[in-house]
Amino acid sequence: MPGMWVSLLKEARKTDMPKVFVGIGSNIDRERSVRAGVTNLCRQYREVQLSSVYESDAVGFEGDAFYNLVAAFETDDGIEQVVACLAHVEDLNGRVRNGERFVARTLDLDLLLYGDEIIATDNYHVPRDEILRYAFVLWPLAEMVPDDIHPEVGESYTVLWEKFDKRNQLLRPIPFKW
Repeated sequence: MPGMWVSLLKEARKTDMPKVFVGIGSNIDRERSVRAGVTNLCRQYREVQLSSVYESDAVGFEGDAFYNLVAAFETDDGIEQVVACLAHVEDLNGRVRNGERFVARTLDLDLLLYGDEIIATDNYHVPRDEILRYAFVLWPLAEMVPDDIHPEVGESYTVLWEKFDKRNQLLRPIPFKW
């Protein structure tokens, strides 16, 4: 039975490493920046899965439209190491940190999920609250892992996307050639 075979394969591929999901965004030289950010992540984490790329208007400030997507990978790195790696990749790609939250940026890498962990510190909160607030985070997650359950709210990403009010956040899938 093909369904059983797929199920057995999934069981055999499970590891003890957490699956990490990272939101990627750029609105400055966005195609180059997104490509460079993904390349850097692949160098660090090898097998990186990617959602489709979406275009969205800037949120919280007037600015050029963003390219957004979600990347996923498994790692034995601790959460602090992952956060440090993401900041390093941003820095390698010209990220300017001026203290303002809503500004144009070459590359923004946000830790969305670290396995099923629920952790809040001064430096990060996982699962990241933007998952439930922004279409450009939730839609790619629903695309990648439709049946996975959000660790805090207990609903699948598909259900969360179906319930999401899409009227105020226009999101356009774009053809992106890797």
